[in-house]
Order: sequence, then C-alpha cells, then structure tokens
Amino acid sequence: MDVLNKLNELFLSVWKQGILGVDFFQIIVGLGIFVLFLIFRGLISKLVIKKLELISKRTTNKLDDSFVKSMEGPARFLPIVLGVFFASYYMSFDNETRGFIDNVNRTLITILIFWIIHQIIEPISYILSGLDKVLTKELIGWIIKSLKILIFILGAAAVLELWGIKIGPIIAGLGLFGVAVALGAQDLFKNLISGILVLVEKRFRIGDWIKVEGVIEGVVENIGFRSTVIRKFDKSLAIIPNFQFAENAVINNTRKTNWAISWIITLQYDTTIDQLKTIRDEIEDHINKGDDYDQSVGVAVRIDKFSDSSIDMYVRCFTKTNSWNNYLQVKENLALEIKKIVEGKGAAFAFPSQSIYVEKK
Repeated sequence: MDVLNKLNELFLSVWKQGILGVDFFQIIVGLGIFVLFLIFRGLISKLVIKKLELISKRTTNKLDDSFVKSMEGPARFLPIVLGVFFASYYMSFDNETRGFIDNVNRTLITILIFWIIHQIIEPISYILSGLDKVLTKELIGWIIKSLKILIFILGAAAVLELWGIKIGPIIAGLGLFGVAVALGAQDLFKNLISGILVLVEKRFRIGDWIKVEGVIEGVVENIGFRSTVIRKFDKSLAIIPNFQFAENAVINNTRKTNWAISWIITLQYDTTIDQLKTIRDEIEDHINKGDDYDQSVGVAVRIDKFSDSSIDMYVRCFTKTNSWNNYLQVKENLALEIKKIVEGKGAAFAFPSQSIYVEKK
C-alpha cells in the first residue's frame, strides 16, 4: 500500500511539475485552446474569405478583388497569433520563461502588423494606376516593389529589436560594406539609374517594338531594375543592360504615326522625256488620290539623278496606318501599281549593266 501511495505522490509531483514549471493539465488545456483557434482558422478560410471573394467578384472594381486576395494570408495567420497568445496566457510560467513567451507573442503580432502593411501595398497599385499620365505602369510596379522591400526590412528590424539585437551597429557595418560594394558595383547602379530614367521619360513600355541601332531590335517583355528583356523577331530572348537605352538612341516603332515608303525607281536610258513625265505624274496622282496615304505629311515623286545604268526616280510617301502588317499591304499595292504604270507607258525598269566594246584590228 505504501508503494502505491509513493507512486501516486510521484505521479502527482511529475504532473504538477510538468514542463518548464507548467503542469500537464494546463499544457493540455493550452493545446486545446490552440487547436480551437486552428479550427477557427479553417472556418475563416472556407467561409469568410470565400464569401468575400464571391462578393468582390460581383463588382466591376478590381480594387476590392485585390484587397481580398492580399488579406487572405494575414487573415489565416491571425487565428494562429490569437491561439498562441490565449494558450500561453492560460499557462503559469516562471518569470524567465514568461519573458520569453511575451517576446514570442510580440514577435507574432509584429509580423502580423507588417504583413498586413506589406499586403495592403498591392491594392495601392490600382489607385496609382489612375496616374498613368504621370507615372508609367512599369514605374508604378517599381515603386510597389521598393515599398514591399522597405516594409520587409523595417519588419525584420522591429523583430530583431524585440530580441535585443541592436540594428544600429548592423546598419553602420552595412554602410561600410555598402561603400565597398558600390565601388565594385558601379555598373549595377548605372543600370539601375538608367532603368529609372527609361521609365520616368516613358521611352518605351512593355509590348513596344523598339530598335537600338547596333544593339537590339524586338518587343519589350519586361523592364527590370538592372536589365530589360527583349523578345527578338526570331523568337529568341535577349536581356539587355539598361544603360544601353540611356546611352544610345532608342527608336520606338510602336509609337510611329505613319510608316514611310521611300524608293528609288530605276528606268532605262531609252525612256523618253514624255514617258518620264507621264510616269511621274501618274504615280504622284495615284498617291494623292489614294485613301491609304497621308498626303498632309508629304508626297514626293521626282526625277532624281542619272545613275550609271539608269534614270532614277525618287518616290516618297507616308501611309495613314501605323500598323506594320497594313503598311506591308499598302507598300505591296503601290509596288504593283508602279509596275503597271511603267509598263503601261511602254517603258521598262533598268538593271545594272555594262557595255563591252571589242576593237577590231
């Protein structure tokens, strides 16, 4: 009987001593409280968030859709924070352990606050999109990314301060390290500044067809902090440092108002003056009366010069369309019409030729 009493006393002693001075009953209740909040977390995911998503989809405004989606993560993290808080405060810890648990709770709350701020920044991009006349879409994207990085750094600094890690010496050390890095990363900063200038000056946007003489020609797919991604017309992908767009002339074909047609028509030397004048007048008349050409920009059809093997006629005009495919169609139609006019007047096109005279002795 004494053995059983001793076993009972030992069991009760271990039960009350528990872990870190917390008896097992409090631990079980604390875990139960935490599990209840986990169940509550599941209900938030399945009922509240899903209901808000359905409501936001009924509206035409994308702001509420973005807000609900961005708050999904913090909303699921909130029950965990509350569960840890209530479970830990139900348990009786000693002073040293209580200080540690308080820091854990402060850390979780700090993470939640900065996470909410971080996620709210995303819907702000829809508000800033109304400033597209001042800020480009790409520049707004850069601002949003920069703000997210800043919030992350501030949140990390706040958490470190909670655990007694002073960030002042770390920042000072990073400052010295940054000077050393800056000396070896001049190209990085040059590309970063060039990228900002490209966006601020609106030289091109995603989807624009651009050409940098001797560097690249293609369609812009992405404008990054250091480089820009260009899809070439052979479908290969090129990553170009941003300084190339700041130091070289950028031709933005997407923003062309008119496509130019500039040709030299070569006619044979036996073409008469009357034929030359008639061909010139009919080509010019066709362009001036055509609906595909912008006559206000300028039309030029003139005898240009006498070349080695031909009489050259200069033809220049501009299409009304700024579409590349339509421009090709208009140019083809003009080529066919010029050939019809030249052949209809009994003239012919010239080609490079040489005459060889053999001297007889």
